Amino acid sequence: MKKLFANKWVKFGVVAFIYLLFVIWLQNWWLLLGLVIIYDMYISKKVHWAFWKKKDAEKQTKTVEWIDALIFAVIAATVIRLFFIEAFTIPTSSMEKSLLVGDYLFVSKLSYGPRMPNTPISLPFAHNTMPFTTSTKSYAEWLQWPYRRLAGLGKVERNDVVVFNFPEGDTVCLNQQGPSYYQLLRQFGREAIDQNVAYDKYGQPIRGYFGQRQSRPVDRRENYIKRCVAIAGDSIQVIDGQVYVNGKPQENIGDRQYKYLIQTDGTSFNPTKLEELGISDEDCKASRGIDASYLDYVDGLKDVDINKLFVFPLVEENVEKLRAMPFVKSVTRIVRPKGYRESFIFPHDPKYNWNEDNFGPLYIPKKGDVIKLTLDNLPLYRRCIEVYEGNSLFVSGDQIIINNEPADSYTFRMDYYFMMGDSRHNSADSRFWGFVPEDHVVGKALFVWFSTDKDKSFPSSIRWSRIFKGID
Repeated sequence: MKKLFANKWVKFGVVAFIYLLFVIWLQNWWLLLGLVIIYDMYISKKVHWAFWKKKDAEKQTKTVEWIDALIFAVIAATVIRLFFIEAFTIPTSSMEKSLLVGDYLFVSKLSYGPRMPNTPISLPFAHNTMPFTTSTKSYAEWLQWPYRRLAGLGKVERNDVVVFNFPEGDTVCLNQQGPSYYQLLRQFGREAIDQNVAYDKYGQPIRGYFGQRQSRPVDRRENYIKRCVAIAGDSIQVIDGQVYVNGKPQENIGDRQYKYLIQTDGTSFNPTKLEELGISDEDCKASRGIDASYLDYVDGLKDVDINKLFVFPLVEENVEKLRAMPFVKSVTRIVRPKGYRESFIFPHDPKYNWNEDNFGPLYIPKKGDVIKLTLDNLPLYRRCIEVYEGNSLFVSGDQIIINNEPADSYTFRMDYYFMMGDSRHNSADSRFWGFVPEDHVVGKALFVWFSTDKDKSFPSSIRWSRIFKGID
């Protein structure tokens, strides 16, 4: 067998066959020219392809060996990250308690099919900025490819935990990258951003507050991870915090948590006990920063001494544990009432009195769907039509104009999804910025391969129980 695989024709045949399968998967027939290179590398040997090596030398120097190993590692890692699997980390608590801050996980590109890059020329392993810089792009924009996805193992399904590019991340203000550019526009106005000036609570100008604006193609927008609660063709509604998909309550999957108001007799919580309940130091510090409007949502607490109130994000089992504590008088979930409008909630239009806990009903567009357009429902689908699918759109009087033609309907060219975090009151998700287009989907979260607790020091910070833990 060893002698067989030492034969140059056998080597060529195996490599050429694997390469041919790869080309068929990519469906890029220009790559068949690569068979000429493979033939020359193994059979004719007319070209010295490994130019960094000395030709016909029996032994290479250590430097050349390291260069050879480095080139192979970079190419192999790039191919694996692009087509098969990629590592991600959880930076925020939006998916707690299903995923925790400090979880490192693998995301499968094969699950939904690898997405070909929009910007193929880039620095390996850098996402959108060069290392040690805050504004220098790590990719070239002069060459951009249209959206294309290779064949995969399946499609996005309800309750999948999905990594995707942030849909509102097409433009960023580099000094304020937490909120989206469009949220900053709604909050401060275009003039303030154009002048790069904000004002503090005393009315004093903060120059350079927003920083330079930068546009980003789809594959260079920030990566988000959420649970897909509704797929293309579904209708979604949130009633008093409960998600309904096609009129039915969402399947009870994952560890969902909500914010609760806890009334005590004035006794403070033991930090050790809170740690046992999985309440982070960050949540403990924020527990006394109670929004006064919360009290309007909860019967019987409007006139309670605010110093006896705490607010914690909790899963259901921890709610019962807190209620059992002798100094706790009540534990009540915060629910924004129906009809109460939060301006930062999608679609950011006064016609829609929606909030985090009472949202919808909303239909999720499917590829090929024809939707009747009116001035009333246009705010729901305008960004899909204008931004994600690249049409010109404006309104003249009571007439909707798409691509310079009057339109009373629209046929969607992509599937869309509705994503939510499992920490329902601590997640900027589709309730805030709307649909996730199919061309923004990166892959499916598979399992946690490592996890550390940022509130602890090494090695006690390692969460051993979460290593190689599957994701529900």
